[in-house]
Amino acid sequence: MDIKEYFARISYRGSYDKPDLETLTEIFQHHIQAVPFENLSIHCGESIELDLAATYDKIVKKKRGGWCMENNHLLSWVLKTLGYDVTLLGSKVYVPEYDAYADDIDHLLLKVVLSDKSYIVDGGFGMAYQMWQPMELISGKDQPQTPGIFRFLEENGIWYLEKVKRKQCVPNQSVSTSHNVDKEVCRRVYLFTLQPRDIEEFRARNLHLQTAPDSLFVTKSICSLQTADGVRALVGWKLTEIKYNYKDNMDLVEIRILADEEMEKTLKEKFNITLDKKFVPINTSRLSLF
Repeated sequence: MDIKEYFARISYRGSYDKPDLETLTEIFQHHIQAVPFENLSIHCGESIELDLAATYDKIVKKKRGGWCMENNHLLSWVLKTLGYDVTLLGSKVYVPEYDAYADDIDHLLLKVVLSDKSYIVDGGFGMAYQMWQPMELISGKDQPQTPGIFRFLEENGIWYLEKVKRKQCVPNQSVSTSHNVDKEVCRRVYLFTLQPRDIEEFRARNLHLQTAPDSLFVTKSICSLQTADGVRALVGWKLTEIKYNYKDNMDLVEIRILADEEMEKTLKEKFNITLDKKFVPINTSRLSLF
């Protein structure tokens, strides 16, 4: 494992001798625009391992992406290597269709302390709820970013992340049956505590999420990548491309349904992913990712 090889993977050419907020933000933004949030391994006969060396090999050497436990585990190694004070945290993701948070911890995120200030760094949520900058851990403060306004709320030691969404312009609305364009303004994302976690605590959940028949990741094949001005995502056969704040505080959402023969080319051209094994797309869950 070589930090310079990782930097080449994310096309980062800046300095890294000073573990400050500016460097952290630059590395983080390069990561989320180079490394997709994806669960394609599940849908091409591979298992998702939490061994750091395996994650490094997958993301850095094979130029794949990963889900939260891979992306943020790798990021924790990167940041610790550069001298940052990093703690693993666990969260429960909000499921809007059930209006409830997950029963068990199902998401890995990072806390980084800089000059007595704490920041949440999460490079593994993906889709349109992916933060683009480290967020200061402070309750009730709006933190505007390109994807929208994020904020934390704290209550009795439990922290809640939410995002204020813009209205969306969807030219081909008929393609999108699950897009909630105007009804939802503020969306809860997840809750967490500041209890330090070890990667071993995520192993059971990592296995469950890739094997349980009702797991979102089993019922949907997902690949998303942040771009210079938005995000693109391939869920099942549906390719969604969002351009943030393209006019009048509105996001442009373009949707296309792909044919099977377009999948391999799309993964390569849109996400820079080439799979070793045959990929079988799926989207049997009605849960919305947007």
